[in-house]
Amino acid sequence: MTGRVMSFSEKPKGDDLKAMAVDTTVLGLSPEEAKEKPYIASMGVYVFKKDILLNLLRWRFPTANDFGSEIIPASAKEFCVKAYLFNDYWEDIGTIRSFFRANLALTEHPPRFSFYDAKKPIYTSRRNLPPSAIDNSKIVDSIVSHGSFLTNCFVEHSVVGIRSRIGTNVHLKDTVMLGADYYETDAEIASQLAEGKVPLGIGENTRIKDCIIDKNARIGKNVVIANSEGVQEADRSSEGFYIRSGITVISKNSTIPDGTVI
Repeated sequence: MTGRVMSFSEKPKGDDLKAMAVDTTVLGLSPEEAKEKPYIASMGVYVFKKDILLNLLRWRFPTANDFGSEIIPASAKEFCVKAYLFNDYWEDIGTIRSFFRANLALTEHPPRFSFYDAKKPIYTSRRNLPPSAIDNSKIVDSIVSHGSFLTNCFVEHSVVGIRSRIGTNVHLKDTVMLGADYYETDAEIASQLAEGKVPLGIGENTRIKDCIIDKNARIGKNVVIANSEGVQEADRSSEGFYIRSGITVISKNSTIPDGTVI
């Protein structure tokens, strides 16, 4: 087997999908694995020679908008397109639910994917942030990023992003908190509280579950975000949040006032 791609179909269904089943034992899978995985799927990572890519985009497909449904299928018929077999951890995060699950999966013991393998380092942008300050807080099955402040709170099965502030008696569960792009000084926080405003982060006595909190969100005191009614879809963008597949998403730069119940 040379690994050449002979045909490529974007999200086939029914008989079209069945027609693409192959014997994947030739790729190194055991007979049992091959029975469970009879298809070779694209991860959506493509590598082109520069001159060929420019030719495809400028002359062959000048009006194309998508690689998977337009350029790759046609190219497989005319060019030597080859595939690299990757049979390891990979997740599609094309939906809110899949993004949510993939992030929380990093808190498992052991996780399906590890950032701590010295032989396979993960490079990210350097932020030169200080370590997180955690005061009298309980952290269970969670990840806390740099530069955060956690005060007398309970963080359970959650991912806490950079520069996050979590106040006293907050319970964060099954939540992905993306953190903040900047800090507010103690004076700025005190001034906002004195004016009845909400500082960056999560205020005291707040309960949050099954939630994605986008960057720079301001969540007040005594807030409950739990979707206790099990709403699957809702658009409350004017109020700073929406619900997708049962997951509450707090929008970037939004403010959830004190005492709000979602």
